[in-house]
Amino acid sequence: MSEETLQVFIDGVINYFHHTSEKEVKVGSPYLIENNSPAAFDYTGIIGISGPYRGSVYFTAPKALLTHLLLAIGEKDTSMEYIMDLVGEVANTIAGNARSKFGQDFLISVPVVVEGAPSNIHLPKDLRSYVIPVYWRAYSSAVVICLEA
Repeated sequence: MSEETLQVFIDGVINYFHHTSEKEVKVGSPYLIENNSPAAFDYTGIIGISGPYRGSVYFTAPKALLTHLLLAIGEKDTSMEYIMDLVGEVANTIAGNARSKFGQDFLISVPVVVEGAPSNIHLPKDLRSYVIPVYWRAYSSAVVICLEA
């Protein structure tokens, strides 16, 4: 995956947090992982990708980050339903940003949201995924990209 492709997803993360919070978001250096066990926090929003790229993009975060992000965007309800909606919205926004850069043929699915380790993510064993660490307030989260062209 090219640096330019990774930058599209990094920009998507930064744009999301800048439009929804008064706090600065920091993005760590992307790194590669094997696809044996997907990286995950408490909640994960997964977007399937098809078209010229195939694979998935997902945003994963701890419950505490998502709870504080809801409060930061003015939402008082921090129930599990809202937390799950939020993690799916973040993933969808990041993938949607990528679609605006890569064009209409970059097709994204509706988000699938899971709690805990995402055992239903079937990442190709012959590929590796890029993890983009995301730091907001005192919390860590990640965007994970597994795409093949």
